[in-house]
Amino acid sequence: MPIKIKHDLHNGRNSCCYPSVSLQLAGQSCRTGAPFTRPFPPKNMAPRKKGEKKGNTEEVMETKEPQHSGAGPSDGSSREEKTSRKRKIKPKKKYIGAHVSISGGIWKAVESSVAIGGHAFALFLGSQRSWTRPALDTAAAVKFQEACAQHGFDPIHILPHGSYLMNCGSPKEDVFSKSQTMLVDELSRCSALGLSQFNFHPGASLDSTPEKCMEKIAQAINHAHQQTPAVITVLENMSGQGSTIGGQYSELRSIIDRVRDKTRVGVCLDTCHAFAAGYDISPPGGVKNILDEFDSVVGLQYLRAIHLNDSKGKLGCHLDRHEDIGCGQIGITAFREIVNEPRLDNIPLILETPGRPGFEYAEQIELLYSLCEKKTKN
Repeated sequence: MPIKIKHDLHNGRNSCCYPSVSLQLAGQSCRTGAPFTRPFPPKNMAPRKKGEKKGNTEEVMETKEPQHSGAGPSDGSSREEKTSRKRKIKPKKKYIGAHVSISGGIWKAVESSVAIGGHAFALFLGSQRSWTRPALDTAAAVKFQEACAQHGFDPIHILPHGSYLMNCGSPKEDVFSKSQTMLVDELSRCSALGLSQFNFHPGASLDSTPEKCMEKIAQAINHAHQQTPAVITVLENMSGQGSTIGGQYSELRSIIDRVRDKTRVGVCLDTCHAFAAGYDISPPGGVKNILDEFDSVVGLQYLRAIHLNDSKGKLGCHLDRHEDIGCGQIGITAFREIVNEPRLDNIPLILETPGRPGFEYAEQIELLYSLCEKKTKN
C-alpha cells in the first residue's frame, strides 16, 4: 500500500515542511511541536562510520511502501534506477544539493550526491583536522572526474569547501603562513579534480583591525592565484560572530577590490549567516531585497553559490547555528523565494543543515524542489 506524502507548503516562519511517513523519531520535532517523521531506512544500508555525517550516503526517499525484507522495489526496477529517475525530475536551471562525505574515497562524494537526489554538491578536499595532508592520489582524481561525467555533474555545480583551520586574515604570522600554503594546496587539488571554484571562510582579525585583516585575506588570494591556474576563490559571507570578516557585504566588496584578478574571485551567500548578520530574508520579498542590496554593494556578477540553511538564532544574533529548512527563525517563505528566484539560476544551492540520526538530506532536497513553481505558457 503506498504511503501518502503530504507537504504543507504554505506555512510561514517556524513551520517544518517534511513528509510525514512511517517512523517517528523520539524527541525530534520542529519549533511548532509537529512530529518529525521519516521512513524506515533501507535494510541493506551500510553502517555509518564514526564521525561521518548521517544522510550523506543514504537512498532517496521513495513514495512506495518501504522494503523491510531487503528485496528490490516491487515494480521490478532497482533502487538505483528509481534514484536515477527521481534525480532527473527537476526544474530547469535549479541545482540543489548538499555537502556530502568523501569517506571511502573522494569519488564517493559523487555517489552520495546521486543517492540523495542532488544536482549539485559540496565536499571537503581532505582532512579538517590537520594542516598537512597526503597528496591527492592521481587514480582517485581520475575516478572522481569519471563519476562526475557519468552522472552529469558540471564543475560549476560542485563547490569544494575550505578547511576550518584556515585563517587567511590572521595577525599571527605562523597561522597566516600555514593558511596561505593551505589555500594554494586546496586550489591545486581543485585543478587536479577538474573543479572550477573553491569556497572558504575569509578569516578573523582577532586582535588586529578589520582593515588589516581584509588586506591579508586579499594578499593570500593573490598569492594563491599566482601559484595556481584558473580556479575561482569564492568568499563566504559570515554571521559576524566575534572578529570574523565577511558579515557585511561591504567587507566582501573590500576584499574583492584588493584582488588583482577579478575573474577569479566570487561570493557564496549563506542564508543562515546573512540572517544572523542582520539581513532579513524571512518576510515575503526578503530574498529580493537582500539580492538587490548585494547587487548594489558587491555585484551579482560575483555571486557563485548559495548555502541553504535555516537559522536557530534570531535576526541579527551573530550566531552561526544552522537549522533544518523551514524549522528555524527564517522560515519556509524565504526558501520558496530562493528556489523561484531567476537570479539564482545555474548556480549550486547547497544544504549544510545539521546531520543527526534518522535525518536525510534527501528529504530537504525533495522539499526544496517541491517548492519550485512550474512556469505556465501563455
